[in-house]
Amino acid sequence: MSAFGRKPGQTGSQRPSFGVARPMQGGVAPAPLRENLDGGDQFPPIESLDLSTIGDDVTAVDGLGAPRMDALERLNQRSTHVAENKHELEGFEASVHKIKEQVLPRLLERVDPEAAATLTKDELAEEFRPIIGEVLAELKITLNRREQFALEKVLVDELLGLGPLEELLNDPDINDIMVNGPQQTYVERKGKLELATITFRDEDHLLQIAQRICNSVGRRVDQTTPLADARLADGSRVNVIVPPLSLRGTAISIRKFSEKPITLDMMHGFGSMSEKMATFLKVAGASRFNVIISGGTGSGKTTMLNAMSKMIDPGERVITIEDAAELRLQQPHWLPLETRPPNLEGKGEITIADLVRNALRMRPDRIILGEIRGKECFDLLAAMNTGHDGSMCTIHSNSPRECLGRMENMVMMGDLKIPKEAISRQIADSVDLIIQVKRLRDGSRRTTNITEVVGMEGDVIVTQELFKFEYLHEDDLGKIVGEYRSMGLRPYSLEKARAFGFEQPCLESCL
Repeated sequence: MSAFGRKPGQTGSQRPSFGVARPMQGGVAPAPLRENLDGGDQFPPIESLDLSTIGDDVTAVDGLGAPRMDALERLNQRSTHVAENKHELEGFEASVHKIKEQVLPRLLERVDPEAAATLTKDELAEEFRPIIGEVLAELKITLNRREQFALEKVLVDELLGLGPLEELLNDPDINDIMVNGPQQTYVERKGKLELATITFRDEDHLLQIAQRICNSVGRRVDQTTPLADARLADGSRVNVIVPPLSLRGTAISIRKFSEKPITLDMMHGFGSMSEKMATFLKVAGASRFNVIISGGTGSGKTTMLNAMSKMIDPGERVITIEDAAELRLQQPHWLPLETRPPNLEGKGEITIADLVRNALRMRPDRIILGEIRGKECFDLLAAMNTGHDGSMCTIHSNSPRECLGRMENMVMMGDLKIPKEAISRQIADSVDLIIQVKRLRDGSRRTTNITEVVGMEGDVIVTQELFKFEYLHEDDLGKIVGEYRSMGLRPYSLEKARAFGFEQPCLESCL
């Protein structure tokens, strides 16, 4: 009778948490050496070094007198650590979970699923309250007020929401949710991964929730279509992959959308950039610079794009193009477009390149691409170079120089009969600025480079670095300490800033 499947088993595994890497200690000066030893002062024997000057946690030094066992011991701990079983639900949560498993089958016998689907969560909770009371009386279970409210919530989440995922989606500290099959879910908090306490009853339960997410945006996921990109109602990005491609069961990856829009000033307050960098990026957004935001997965490219877009003039018509719409612009004249995957017959696909070409006929002032991955790069460059100044996009790349190389390769993926030199010149003429963002090993996200594309010299694209983040050291808590430096160069894009009246702040921020 139940559509939710069987009760899950209680076994599972947990990856060990290795903590934060700490910096190695400084060098240690060798003690005075005996005069009659062979090798001279340049090659003293190891036993001649004074080990008493080294900390208690270090047991050996290298040939230069620098301690090394501290780092090696940590590596040994990783190699010998045995994975422990994951922690189970405890206390109040465990009791509510146990009662839910008893109540849900009886509740489904009394509820019409089609009628329940037409109600909101609040209305369904009101309808459930007396029915839940009847079921609890039959089972001879007595609950206090807090337990009854918690039980109502989890039951409504099962029927109308996303089941166990609702708890994680409502946690503001969680940025990413990664479901690796029904028995293992990881979350990211402050840049660090940790194991969540939720589990799903079985694979059917998890697959049902994945299908509910995809169906809400008109997409499907099953064995014939095992891959899907979707989004939640709040704009959070979702990727689903199901068996047979995923060997551990259905996998769901959710990049949560921030409820509070992040601005450039907030990013400066977080330490992601300096005040001068924030000022320059404000000028770049308002002066219609053509901007490429480069970075790795989870480095904050979309967040930076959202923050930059807040500087767009409200009178401009902006069109955004994405695979799964997650940009949230604050402008009144904003039109989001989204791609469409092929149907079961392999027809009807609408790609980003198709939407970019169509957007050029929609009288846009700016075109913003969520991400470029292929031949649509040429269409975007054409838009940037034909009167659509201020266009922006993101790209996966490790540095500004690699970003330019990837763009050249993407244009050539379109089988265009264009020489490489012409492609490079098109990029140099179109792109004004490359913003490099990175997620560092301590979990922090930093703007590491702001690079300006100057032009061509021969067949090479010439760039100049305006701002740079330089690593200094780590503090006692493992946090990376660095310095944002301005290179003191006059930007070549100053003419664009002058046309919008921002010449002075642009120049002062760079010098």
